[in-house]
Amino acid sequence: LQNVRIDPSSISFRMWKDVPVPFYLSVHFFEVLNPREVLQGAKPVLNQRGPYVYREFRYKTNITFHDNDTVSFLEYRKVFFQPHLSNGSEEEYVVMPNILMMGAAVMMENLPDFVKVLLSGVLAGLKQKAFMNRTVGEILWGYEDPLIDAINTLVPGLIPFEGKFGLFVEFNNSHSGLFTVNTGMKNISRVHMVDSWNGLKKVNYWRSSQCNMINGTAGEMWPPFMSPTSLQFYSPDACRSMTLVYERSGKFKGVPTYRFVAPKTLFANGTDYPPNEGFCPCRQSGIQNVSTCRLNAPMFISHPHFYNADPALVDAVEGLHPSKDQHALFLDVHPMTGVPMNCSIKLQLNLYIKQVSGIMQTGNIKPVVLPLLWFAESGFIDGSVLEQFYTNLVLIPSLLDYLQYIFLGLGVLLIISAAVLMATSR
Repeated sequence: LQNVRIDPSSISFRMWKDVPVPFYLSVHFFEVLNPREVLQGAKPVLNQRGPYVYREFRYKTNITFHDNDTVSFLEYRKVFFQPHLSNGSEEEYVVMPNILMMGAAVMMENLPDFVKVLLSGVLAGLKQKAFMNRTVGEILWGYEDPLIDAINTLVPGLIPFEGKFGLFVEFNNSHSGLFTVNTGMKNISRVHMVDSWNGLKKVNYWRSSQCNMINGTAGEMWPPFMSPTSLQFYSPDACRSMTLVYERSGKFKGVPTYRFVAPKTLFANGTDYPPNEGFCPCRQSGIQNVSTCRLNAPMFISHPHFYNADPALVDAVEGLHPSKDQHALFLDVHPMTGVPMNCSIKLQLNLYIKQVSGIMQTGNIKPVVLPLLWFAESGFIDGSVLEQFYTNLVLIPSLLDYLQYIFLGLGVLLIISAAVLMATSR
C-alpha cells in the first residue's frame, strides 16, 4: 500500500511524476482519392496513409500537495518524429477536406443567405477549395491560413482563435489541464481518483449531469486491488469520462494483468443506449458529437475505421476495414497495484461535410461523416522499470505469500510436536 500511493517516498511516485514508459503516438491519415467526384455527389474513396510515428515524453510540473489528501499537477507532453518507425515523412502531401473551410460552412448553414454568399465570395478571393493538398506536418502541427482572419472578420467569435490551424496544434509542448487527484495517504481506495479538473467537479459540455460527471482517474494509474469489472478515467481530449470493461485475465512479461476494453456502448447514440442521450445531438451509433467542446465545429470521435459503429457509416465511404485486432483499444493493468503494464488507446477524428446552400465551394457534396485520421497512444513497461516493478511488487510479495504458508505449516508442526511430547510425558 505504501508503494502505490502518491508520496515522494513510494516506489510508484517516480513513475507517476516522470513517466518512464516509452510512449508512442502513431497517426494514420485518410487520403481522399476522388475529391472532384465527391464535389459532384459521389461516395468518397479513402486510402489510409501512415503510420507517422512520434516518440512521446510526459512529465509533471506544478506538483502541489494539499491538506485534504489531494495533489494538483500539470502534465506536459512533447513529441518527436521517428522517421525509422514511420511509413512516410512529415513532408509528404495528403489530399483531405479543407477542415477549416468545410467546418465553417456547416457551422454557418443556418445564418442568413447574404452572409453565406459573402463568405463564398471571400473563399473565392482567397482561392479556397473544399479539399486541400497539404503536408502531414502542416495538418497536424499547424499552418498559416488567411481564412482564419477572414472568418473572424465576417462572423466574429465563430472560430475564437488566431494564428496557425492544425488538428494537433495544442497537443505538443502543452498540458491537458490542471488535475487534482487523491494521494491515497488516508484512503488507499481513492488513490489517483480525480477530485477536480481545472477546478471543476464536473464539466458543462453536455446536456445531462451524468454525461458531465468527472469520474475515475486521470488515466495513468488506478487504485490497488482491482476487481474484474470495469475502470473509469477522465479524458480531456474526448471531453468526457470513459468506462472500460473487463475482458479477460492474462500476463504481461510474467506480471498478472486484467485486460479492459471499450464496451460497444461507449460511443453509442441515445437511441441505442439511453444514458448517452446527454452527448447528443447524435447521428448513427458509434460516433460521438464533440462539437460542444471543439469550438462548435462539426467534429465526431469514434473507434478507428468506425469499428463497433453502425455499418451505414462504413458503407457511406470506400476504403474502411474495421477490425478488432487493429482498431480496438485496450488497457492491461496489474490488478494488485492498479499500474498499467501495456496499453493502446485508439481514437478517430471525423468531420461532417455536406453541401451548404449559398456557399458554392461545397458543390453537391452529399452529407457524410468523413474520417480524417486515427491515432494510437501506446506504451508498455519494459527494461529496468519492469525489473524493479516485478521484483518489488510481484516477486517479493509472492515470496512473502509463500513464506506465510511455510511458517503456518511450521507452526502447525510445532503444535503437533508439542502435543505429542505432552502426551508421551504423561
